[in-house]
This record gives sequence, C-alpha cells and structure tokens, in this order.
Amino acid sequence: MMPLSATLFSAHNVLVVGDVMLDRYWSGSTDRISPEAPVPVVKISECKNRPGGAANVALNVAALGCQVSLLGLMGDDEQGEALKLSLLESGLHNELLTEPGSMTISKLRVMSRHQQLIRLDQEDGFESVDHQRLLRRFQVLLPQADLVILSDYDKGTLSSISGQLISACRSANVPVLVDPKGGDFSRYVGATLITPNLSEFEAIVGHCANELELMERAEKLMQELALEALLLTRSEAGMSLLRRNAPPLHLPAEVQEVYDVTGAGDTVIAVLAASLACGFSMADAAILANRAAGLVVAKLGASSVSLAELRAAFALESAEILRGVMTDDELLLRVQQAKHLGESVVMTNGCFDILHAGHVQYLQQAKALGNRLIVAVNDDASVAALKGAERPLNPLAERMALLAALECVDWVVAFSGETPEELICAVLPHILVKGGDYRPEQIAGYDCVMQSGGDVRVLAFKNGCSTSSLVEKIRRS
Repeated sequence: MMPLSATLFSAHNVLVVGDVMLDRYWSGSTDRISPEAPVPVVKISECKNRPGGAANVALNVAALGCQVSLLGLMGDDEQGEALKLSLLESGLHNELLTEPGSMTISKLRVMSRHQQLIRLDQEDGFESVDHQRLLRRFQVLLPQADLVILSDYDKGTLSSISGQLISACRSANVPVLVDPKGGDFSRYVGATLITPNLSEFEAIVGHCANELELMERAEKLMQELALEALLLTRSEAGMSLLRRNAPPLHLPAEVQEVYDVTGAGDTVIAVLAASLACGFSMADAAILANRAAGLVVAKLGASSVSLAELRAAFALESAEILRGVMTDDELLLRVQQAKHLGESVVMTNGCFDILHAGHVQYLQQAKALGNRLIVAVNDDASVAALKGAERPLNPLAERMALLAALECVDWVVAFSGETPEELICAVLPHILVKGGDYRPEQIAGYDCVMQSGGDVRVLAFKNGCSTSSLVEKIRRS
C-alpha cells in the first residue's frame, strides 16, 4: 500500500453527483413526559445543519484532502438555502442546481441524551424534473475529474440519467463508482464498481442461504452489469470485494463500539473513491474504506473520517503487529498486514550460530533499509550440512531467541534445505539483503524478488568478525 500522503490526495479531483439533502439535528434535554400524549418533551437547546446524502459523500472525500466538485438538485426554498450555507461553511465547492417548485430533501432528527427520538422527512423527489441541465453541467465538470461517484438515494436525481452519466464516464476513460438504491440495478450497467449493502444486494438477487450462494450471485450480478468490481458491505460481517479474475477479498468488520451507523455507507464509497483516484489498488482501497467505516460508526450522526484519523489508526495497528519468532504461516500473515499498512519489508538469512558484533551491525544496517526486518535462520540440519557435523554450536531455538531479542529484528523464522528461496518467494520482500562478497544475482530468491518489483542488495560484513574465526579461537584456547 502506498503511504497515506496528504500531497497525494490533494492532487486529485473527485466529482460527486447524486441526491443531495439537508440533515438537521435538534438536540436538548428530556426531563418529563408530555401531558398531551405519552411522548417525551424535548427542550431544544441546539440546532445544527449538515449536508447529507451525496453532499455527505462529498464531505467525506474532501476530509481526505481531495479536490471535490458536488453536482445535484435542490428546491427553491428555505431548506435549500440552509443546505447551500452549510456547504459554504464546510468549504466545499458545489454545483447545486435549483429546481423551482421542487422541495429540497431534508431530514430532521430530534435528539436527546445522544439518542434519536424521531426523524421527520420533507421531500417530493426529482423524478419529474427536466434533467438536461444537470447532464450539460456534468459534461462541463467531467474533464477535470479523476473519478466520479454516483450517490443514488433513489430520490430522482439519477434515476433516469445514470446510464447516460456512466456512458459519458466510460467514453472519457474516467472510473465511476455507484452507491446503488432501488429495485433496478440495470441502470448501473457499465459502472466500474457498485457498493450495495447486504439488504440492497439481496433485494436484487434474492436471499442467499450461505456464503457460497452469496459469492456465486455476486459474480453473476457483476457479469450481468458488466462491472469491474463489486464491494458488498455486510454490517458486522465486514465487507467482501469481488473483482474480475481475482479471488474474493473478505475484510472482517473493524472492532469498534458502534455508536451511530448514519452515513457509514457514504464514508465507505468516499474513501474507496478517493483512494482509487490516487492510484491505490482496488484491494488496498477496500482496506482503507473498511478501516474508515470502523472509525465513523463510533461518531454521532452522519460524519466523516479525516486523513489524519486514518493515518493514526494505521499507525496504532502497525505498533500492535506482533514481533518475535514465527511459523511460516504466521510470518506471511504479518507480512501481508505490514504491506497493507504501506510498510517496506526487508529480509535476510543466515546461520547466526554464535551471535557477535558483526551480526548486530549487519542486521542494524539491514533494518535501516525499511520498516520491518525478517531474519530467516538455517535449521540445525542445514547448518550441519553447510558447516560440518560439529555445528551448530547453539541449537535452532536458542539462535532464534537471541535474534528475536534484538531491537532491529522484527520477525525470525526457520527454514530447512540449502537455501530459503521458497520462503523468500512466498514473502516477496521489498528488499532482499545478504552479507558478503556475493553478486546480487547469485543470492537465493533474486529472480522472484526482482520480478515482483523488489530490490536485492549486498552489505559488507564487519572486518575481523566471523563465527568460524571465533570457533577456531575457542578451540586454540
């Protein structure tokens, strides 16, 4: 995964098109029950307006530092003016088009003690308006976009023109992601990716009795809609990313205390889109979106996750990655985790029979080349084959324990056989290191590391330090 660089995100533009709305929050204390009806009386002390729907998606993209344009429809009313003012206060560029005679979509939530007591919606939808003005404005904005999001809340902004918008994106070679709604997904044919939740998905394909059926129907839907990918959000079961010619990627839900799921889907598609616009792979973008979803549900109301929050969350995870002696399977899991965090992995190998100052200096130099250092250690049989029947002097478990105690070493793993080439090719470190007077191409694992885009380097040993010379010195004493 690439680093989460603010400069990287700020260099890219995302165009968000869809159903914009105004989210209103009236909050106050509740001390008594109304004498008129068995309902609580809320004494309002705070009123807040926040952009919602597609506007919330745009806010989430902007929170990561991307340049954002927002295109949608609003009514010529007080709610519309409040929405425009809220967007202005958020610093978000908008291209909202006013439709005379229409009502701005708004949702009023009455809150007390951090609980939502009631929601009042005002809307009449935009199905019957002339969408040509929106289409023309979209054509003007599209050339500046690195990626387009269609945020469909089934309120009419996109229902009759989503196919035209997707076709325009395809013609311009601009990826287009869709957060779908409604009972007809055929209007999303040709999109790059759609992000239905499980209930939306099953409303289209039918109830899935098990995981196999779920994946089969997801693959079939991808084919029917000519999608490149489908990200299925599954609440407490996490997310599943399906791509063409790739196995499904299942991401468990991030462990968080769920406070409010409002707007979590907006955060998912926003982070996914911003990451893809910046050049992240589909898998890495999904990992970022999954982490962001775990953060946003811990907040009250529709909210967003900043780049700083994402970076802090991944930094914490990085610090929590276990160090020490690993099995092959444990190591591969840690390496995958580190790569997802954007960390560079360095790998070296050796017998390390008697740990000395030369070894420590060499390992410190190796660690300085990246974020994580793996040391693969010859097992006892392979040491004996290389050094003679009297070696090793220290058994494998003790050699590995000493290496794991060094601050510069993250993971220690054993290997058998003449070389660790098979293990190296499974790990595919960013940098493979060997000490001595080798040429890089002579080092086991050179071919697979170089073919994967990695590097192979040779480091010099400290003069006068070698296990063999120490053994000989001990024998003479």
